[in-house]
Amino acid sequence: MRAIDMKIDVTAAAELGQDAHVAVTITLPDPSTMPSAPIVCFAKPGGGYSRGYYTVDLPGPARGAQADWHAQRGWIFVSVDHLGVGDSSIHDAAILDYTTTAAANMAAEAEVLRLLSEGALVEGFPKIVDPVKIGIGQSMGGCLTIIQQGRYHCYDGVAVLGYSAVHTHPPVRPGTEPIVAPWLPRDTLLHGAVPVVVNAGAVENFKSKMAMRGPTSGTAEHPMLWGFHFADDYDAEMKEMALIDLARFFHIHDPAKQVGVVCQPWGSLTTPGAVAQSCLTPGAVAPEAAAITVPVLVGMGERDTTADVPGEPRAYRSAPSVDIFVCPRMSHMHNFAATRGLFWERIARFADWAACYKASRQNPGQ
Repeated sequence: MRAIDMKIDVTAAAELGQDAHVAVTITLPDPSTMPSAPIVCFAKPGGGYSRGYYTVDLPGPARGAQADWHAQRGWIFVSVDHLGVGDSSIHDAAILDYTTTAAANMAAEAEVLRLLSEGALVEGFPKIVDPVKIGIGQSMGGCLTIIQQGRYHCYDGVAVLGYSAVHTHPPVRPGTEPIVAPWLPRDTLLHGAVPVVVNAGAVENFKSKMAMRGPTSGTAEHPMLWGFHFADDYDAEMKEMALIDLARFFHIHDPAKQVGVVCQPWGSLTTPGAVAQSCLTPGAVAPEAAAITVPVLVGMGERDTTADVPGEPRAYRSAPSVDIFVCPRMSHMHNFAATRGLFWERIARFADWAACYKASRQNPGQ
C-alpha cells in the first residue's frame, strides 16, 4: 500500500471569491489485489472530524485504519477533508453551505479520477478507467454524500453511515433528558439571511430545563459519551480517550477557546458551518435523497442518530435498492468501536453489489 496526500485547487468550483483547496489522502493498494472492476471510494468525515477518521488507527478495542483495511483488499480509498476542515482551506464557516461544500468536493474528486485515468497519480500505477465509484460518509459526511450524489449523480453506490435522510438526532443514555437541536431550514442559510429556528419554542424550553439544573458535577457523564462511543467495552484508559475526543466539541468555531487546544489527528476544530447548523433539521436533504438512482446502504451502530430506522428507505424513493445495517456494540463514532471490522466488511459487500448493479446496467443483455 501507499498513501499520497494532496491539496487540490477548487477555487473555481467553490465560487467564494477567494482561493480554496480540498485536502485528500489517497490510499493505493497493491495493483495485483485490485478486482477486475476497480473500486474507487471517496470517504467524507463527520462534523468535528477530519479525513484522519479514515486514515488513522483510532484508539479503541480494535486495530487498523479503515483506509488501510479497504486498500489491503484492493480498493483505492480517497479520504476527503471538506472545505473548512482539517488541511483544506479555512473560510468563514457561515458561507460554507451545502452548494459550496458539495461543489468543492465534487471538483476535487473529479481531479483524482482524472489523474487515475491518465496514470498520472503515481509512476507505475496502472491507469484506472471507468472504475466503480463508491461514496461513503459518516454523520455530516453522510449528509454531504447525499447532497453530492443527488445533484451530480457521481457515484455507482452510496453508503450513508450514521446519518438519516429523514431525521438525524443525537442519542442520549436512556433516562436522561433528550437533546433538542435547533431546526434551521436551508433557505435561511443563504448569505446575509437571518437564520430562522422553526422549533425555537422547544429549544428555549430545553435551555430552560438545563439552566434550572445548574452546573453538572465533575463526575457527571459527558452527554454525548453514550451515543458517540461504545465505552462500555473500554477499559479506563480507552474511556478517557473517548472523553478527550469529545472535549473538542466545546471548542469548535470558538477561537478564544482554541488557544492551547491540541486537536487529535482525526479531529477538526472547524466545520463547514452552514451545513453543520442545519443538517439535523428533519428533511434537510430530502430532495437530493429522493433523486438518488443508485444502490444505497444505510449503516449505523446500535446506538446512533437515525430517529426511525425502519422508515429510512422511504427517503430514497428513486434508488433501486436500499439496505439497512445496524452494527452491534457500536455507537455513532463507528471507527472507534470494537466491531468496526464487521462494519467495514458490510460496506465492502455493499460495494460488490453496487459493482454488479452497474455492470448489469452497462450490459443489460448479459
